[in-house]
Amino acid sequence: MNPAQKALWYIESHLGAPLTLDEISGVAGVSRFHLVRAFAEATGFSVMRYVRIRRLSEAARELAAGAPDILSLALDADYGSHEAFTRAFRDHFGVTPEMVRATTCLKTLKLQEPITMISTALDHLAPPRIATGKAFLVAGIGERYNHGNDSTAGIPNQWQSFHLQCPNIPRRVGKVSYGVCCNGDDAGNFDYIAGVEVDDFSDLPREFARVRIAEQTYAVFTHADHISTIRRTVNTIWNRWLPQSGMQVADAPNFERYDENFDGSTGNGGLEIWVPIKQ
Repeated sequence: MNPAQKALWYIESHLGAPLTLDEISGVAGVSRFHLVRAFAEATGFSVMRYVRIRRLSEAARELAAGAPDILSLALDADYGSHEAFTRAFRDHFGVTPEMVRATTCLKTLKLQEPITMISTALDHLAPPRIATGKAFLVAGIGERYNHGNDSTAGIPNQWQSFHLQCPNIPRRVGKVSYGVCCNGDDAGNFDYIAGVEVDDFSDLPREFARVRIAEQTYAVFTHADHISTIRRTVNTIWNRWLPQSGMQVADAPNFERYDENFDGSTGNGGLEIWVPIKQ
């Protein structure tokens, strides 16, 4: 099983017990940083969001079946109070626990069923080369996304904005563009910067995002197909190649590298995916 499959098995078999990201990543055999990315690429959810929604869905079923004690359900779902549980329940389903118990109807609720993993990984992924990347600065257009929802659908539009603004970025170095994922958290949120290398931030207008990338060892993968299929390559890297390689992911920015062969108007030309690893 890959890390996402191991995590799903553990979550579903321990849904009624206290769960932490550290515990789940330990069972999956990877770091927290690795699991957050791998799980979201495979399922579309951040790890702990999936846990919360699954628990709320199971609580909704019990309420519709007439569960008399809402506080007990709240505690079983790892909420510290009736109020906290009610707030989370209403935010997710749009109704209160009491309303579900009174109507005994689940048809209007968007329940989350257990995810059964169907691999979308590639059958074959060319081995990466191992490279030492220099320290450099990237400036460009930045947005905040989440690995585990559809918000990343906005990235192509972000690149369009970048191409319009690119001439206004001072001190550009070379003609390579970068898509940098950085500043990630345990909930799967991260910053994505569509940018270019610059030699200094001192003249950079405030509207541009910036990130410093330290010297780092990387596994460098080639994605030769159309840009629209990059998710399959990324999923294969995080859920198949990395676990099988025995390498550990470093908690550092990872990025796409687009050289002059990439055609931004057609999405063809290929790119490289640089994943930071521990030596």
